[in-house]
Amino acid sequence: MNTPRIGPIGLPLFVALFVALAAVGPALLRASAASDELAASDLPLKHIADIPLPGAATRLDYESYDPGRKLLFIAHLGDGEVIVFDAAASRVIGRITNVASVHGVLAIPELSRVYASATGTNEIVAIDEATLKIVARMPGGRYPDGMAYAPEAHKLYVSDETGETETVIDVRTNTRVATIPLGGEVGNTQYDPVSRHIFVNVQSRRQLVEIDPATDRIVARIGLAGAQGNHGLLIEPRQRLAFIACEGNDKLLVLDMRTMRVTASFDAGQGPDVLAFDPQLHLLYVAGEAGIVSMFKAEAGKVSKIGNGRIGPNAHIVAVDGSTHRVYLPLRNVQGSPTLRIMQPRD
Repeated sequence: MNTPRIGPIGLPLFVALFVALAAVGPALLRASAASDELAASDLPLKHIADIPLPGAATRLDYESYDPGRKLLFIAHLGDGEVIVFDAAASRVIGRITNVASVHGVLAIPELSRVYASATGTNEIVAIDEATLKIVARMPGGRYPDGMAYAPEAHKLYVSDETGETETVIDVRTNTRVATIPLGGEVGNTQYDPVSRHIFVNVQSRRQLVEIDPATDRIVARIGLAGAQGNHGLLIEPRQRLAFIACEGNDKLLVLDMRTMRVTASFDAGQGPDVLAFDPQLHLLYVAGEAGIVSMFKAEAGKVSKIGNGRIGPNAHIVAVDGSTHRVYLPLRNVQGSPTLRIMQPRD
């Protein structure tokens, strides 16, 4: 490469320019990196705020929102704690520690309780929402992960991912009352308020398993055409649809719960994981490990894709406040700190 010559008159100017660029360069790079992360998004979302979260820049996992208290509970897996974020005040108000390798977290407002799966100790931890204190611990299987609550039966259902079972907890006594063998690696668990049944992804068998909480028995195994690694799950009861995120082939499957057949398949961002739905706006969010969020419109039983957008590093978790339509995306590392990125659909 040829290097240009700098004459004696231009040397002082060149040095001054070099010093100035060196001073502002890192700031420009940081600003550029942050803006690029959002500018790359083709989604109809606007950026509301980035809120620094406490602790180290380690992995974050599930989150759960209590709309009555306006509290968002975030599993900080790498730090072994649950972060409590007040959405009304836009600030962190608590840190519940000693929840080793916390994966799943589920707020149950009618019980004023939050449950968290402490995979590091293979326990389910019960937390009082009013005091933010741990009130009980119970066995959770070999690798407790996602959770769902069946209110009529007063039971919590926990995916035991590598144990290939569903752990059942009676929330009135906070004791394990059943273990249901599923015969394969377990993905996420969801409750359907219409059938009053629990549905569980068995990802290594490409099945969705239906469980009756009255008996804790499997009543159906639904084959999922086109599934590979069906892990994420969300049920939209009003439209009788189930949305299934397949991390093995980066697909979103749509299951008609009237016929129990897959009716549509869409491409999603790499490593789709957690899903969230805004029922008023009919918007479905699918968050992926590679930082891509996919958006879909689901209205009157018809689903269409809006697009993909790069939201931030490891943006695999998403929650929605249905009243404000704000979208909460905890990110592992933004300029060295875990961060809660808040977005909202554009008008």
